Amino acid sequence: MAVIGTDVPWVRETFHVSPLLVVILLGMLWRSIAHTPEATQPGIRMAQRPILRWAVAGLGLRLSLDELVKIGGPALAVVAVSTFVALFAGFAIARALNVPRKLALLLAVGGAVCGASAVVAADTVVQGEKRDAPVALGVITLLGTVGIFLYPLIGRALAMNDFLFGVWDGASLHEMAQVVAAGFGMSDEAARVATVVKLARIALLAPIVLLLGVWLARSGGSGKAAVAPVPWFLVVFVLLAGLASTGWLPAEWLAVGRRIDLWLLCMGMAGVGLQTGVADLKAAGIGPILAGTLQWVLLAALSYGLARVFVH
Repeated sequence: MAVIGTDVPWVRETFHVSPLLVVILLGMLWRSIAHTPEATQPGIRMAQRPILRWAVAGLGLRLSLDELVKIGGPALAVVAVSTFVALFAGFAIARALNVPRKLALLLAVGGAVCGASAVVAADTVVQGEKRDAPVALGVITLLGTVGIFLYPLIGRALAMNDFLFGVWDGASLHEMAQVVAAGFGMSDEAARVATVVKLARIALLAPIVLLLGVWLARSGGSGKAAVAPVPWFLVVFVLLAGLASTGWLPAEWLAVGRRIDLWLLCMGMAGVGLQTGVADLKAAGIGPILAGTLQWVLLAALSYGLARVFVH
């Protein structure tokens, strides 16, 4: 229903509402006011992980390799610089706010790279306390969901074109699903650019977690990173983009594939929403939320400034 309702031309052009935004909010609302039966948990986890990753891979059908080339080195440089600055600054900010060291690391990696996936990957080497990963996930989900609302509004207020917005969105928003939702809130073209930029950012996850493991081992920590060098859905994304670039697929087939992918994206976003409620953040306190917010503001401001100068 969310896909159908928000795809009505008048609704889309007047309110700029993404069906992805609608389903995640409905999921969070349900989680906050009602209990999700235990029997539904396997399905929710499936929607949040494998289905969402396949949906992200399917976004390759919306892209051509020519567009990958057009994004260019400057955009990739924006991603690399802003990500690493946000990583170190995020940890420093969290520690300055007396956030425990392990939680600070999870917040820093999750906010700088790719949200929940980064938190889970980083926790394989950080080995945080029992509540650290859920708190980091809750903070990142909260901020990223706010970003789905704010980014299209800010993009229009600052008169960003689709390319600039896509680079900024992909370089600074947390989760891939949130990046995609915010991108579609601006335009289809912005979502395509943001997806590629975000995937380039995700590619930094493995080296960051591996370096984190080395640093922790030298400073008294331990653990072995369990991260694939290249996320599998990045590989599938590129393969589908290559297929879409060949011109072999009729336009009608591409349209059907993109429509199916939108439904998969909505299923994945619903899973994300159903995993996060307001009550999940009450125990976190103000410190982690403030640390995550300040890191996000820094990352958003830096990536926008770099993008405005080098890729506009």
